[in-house]
Amino acid sequence: MILFDVPFLPDAGYAAFLRERSSRLHSLHFRLAGEMRLDSRHGVDAIREEELRDRLREVPGVRKYALLNSRFSAPGRYFDTVFLRGLTASLARLAAAGQLDGVVFADHYLLQALADVDPGLCAGLEAVPSVNCLIDSFEGIVAWRQYVAASGFRPPAKIILDRNLNRSLTRLGEIAARCRERYPDLVLTLLGNEGCLSRCPFKLAHDAHIALANTGLAGERCGAMNDSFGCRRYVAAHPEAVLQSPLIRPEDLGRYEGLAGVVKLCGRTLGVAFLQRVIDAYLTGAFSGNLLSLADTTDWLAEQMHVANELLPADFLETLAGCDRACATCNYCRTVLAGCSKKQPLRLKDWRRQGKVA
Repeated sequence: MILFDVPFLPDAGYAAFLRERSSRLHSLHFRLAGEMRLDSRHGVDAIREEELRDRLREVPGVRKYALLNSRFSAPGRYFDTVFLRGLTASLARLAAAGQLDGVVFADHYLLQALADVDPGLCAGLEAVPSVNCLIDSFEGIVAWRQYVAASGFRPPAKIILDRNLNRSLTRLGEIAARCRERYPDLVLTLLGNEGCLSRCPFKLAHDAHIALANTGLAGERCGAMNDSFGCRRYVAAHPEAVLQSPLIRPEDLGRYEGLAGVVKLCGRTLGVAFLQRVIDAYLTGAFSGNLLSLADTTDWLAEQMHVANELLPADFLETLAGCDRACATCNYCRTVLAGCSKKQPLRLKDWRRQGKVA
């Protein structure tokens, strides 16, 4: 049975929701408390360490990972022992409370700097490479595990594979088979509901710009950039791209049995209601409604387009998994989208709720 890695927010109702479903949860991932931006998102409210720790205690029996997955930090941070010791102290308090199994990282410079500052602590924590490390081969798994071990952290008990393997089932099967031989206890993880463009050409620069903004060295302009030059502009011109996304539909989870043990769900910046809808859809293995409303990165598009998930053809995944990318001569995605989608009616937004003045 596939288990799930889900975002954690320190909300009492959400913690109770997760506790009721903990038998299907493999792990929780969360940002650390405080104002510092060390993860790959921006616009997330600061939280208190005590609240985070106490709420995590309310979901026992699942593994817990702190997010240190920013693409990079300000250069001086790697040499700032006051900063590094403050960070390891925060990790140590969570670990001492039994609420931390490891970290998810993308910046190996930071990982090594932390291990140098507190080798005893880090030797007891897993370091899991972020999905944005783009591990897409067995050789990549071997290399990343070796690099983590050399840093002084524990090698990861799970590996999050590149999102594009979701639609490359043959390659995924080959990787899974080799892992079973070499690392029989390693848990392969797939990213389930991101909804990004297939092999997104903006991804690496996007991650870097988020990290740059989180360092405080520049203002955040990712939304404007995506509107003017990036994915939102591309999807407006090529709406069929939403079906080419590597998103895994709840109905297709069974196809990944034996290929992965965990599916990671994302969307922690979209709030508790979004996460509860997504988690229940994937636990149920079925969803009737707007497929875009399950996707982390296309919440904006869900207000403009309704893609009826229940109308997608039964062979949708197998067809896309065998795609040869000859889009110029193939109308499959455009035809399917035309048959299952419609424009959403225009709605006025309540600007007061968004902290803006009309």
